Amino acid sequence: MIARALATQSIPALAALALLAGCSKTPEPTAEESPKAKTTPASTQARASRADGKGEKDKARAQPQRRKVAAKPVAEVKPSEDDPLKGKWTLEDATKGLPPGETLTASIETDLGALSCKLFHDKAPITVANFVGLARGIRPWKTPEGKWEKKPAYDGTIFHRIIKGFMIQGGDAKKNGTGEAGYVIPDEVWEDGSHDRAGLLCMANRGKNTNSAQFFITDAPAFHLDGGYTIFGECGPEELVHKLASVEVKGERPVNPPVIKKVTITRK
Repeated sequence: MIARALATQSIPALAALALLAGCSKTPEPTAEESPKAKTTPASTQARASRADGKGEKDKARAQPQRRKVAAKPVAEVKPSEDDPLKGKWTLEDATKGLPPGETLTASIETDLGALSCKLFHDKAPITVANFVGLARGIRPWKTPEGKWEKKPAYDGTIFHRIIKGFMIQGGDAKKNGTGEAGYVIPDEVWEDGSHDRAGLLCMANRGKNTNSAQFFITDAPAFHLDGGYTIFGECGPEELVHKLASVEVKGERPVNPPVIKKVTITRK
């Protein structure tokens, strides 16, 4: 993975700083590399396609394929030494005070429109509890200033990394891709949990069981992420996801990053 650069700093400089700080990676999913194009002349390819259909078969094989996703046991992670809760945070804690109900929803209000996200608390309860607690400002987290506070973690942040046709990433209080909440939670890979469509709400990470605060929303199927990232919700409308993913970027950095004005959690 590659450290994300601020507009005023180079990627090598940030990478060096990250190494000095003891962290060489930033939370992110990596886009799948496109298959290398064959150098067969176009005329030859056309003849092969007409003769035996191999051209169409090769094209089909080049497309990402869905694979069976098997559930994985949830690992235990070591709590951060200075975490006030010592890693103990449940869905019951996160939803305390909300009206009774079976459906948990996160409304992500952006400056380009509002996303409504159904949270999969039955499939990824640890992740949903963490997201809800951070969004509501009731789960303590470490601010960029190094203080443990209870305040909405996502309000006023941005989608700092965008790759059209792949995903939009946000949830970092530092707004540059390097921020975390001061602790990590484990992966929750559930049976048949596939990145098979646009709008899926997932946790960004820097390796196995290193989820914290950052999340991403798929802009298209991304089967190569299956088994390595937690899917904990689904957001719509899809048109807004595509709109957010279509803003102007320089590399993977939006020129005018979409702002996450507020995240509101409801239950009914």
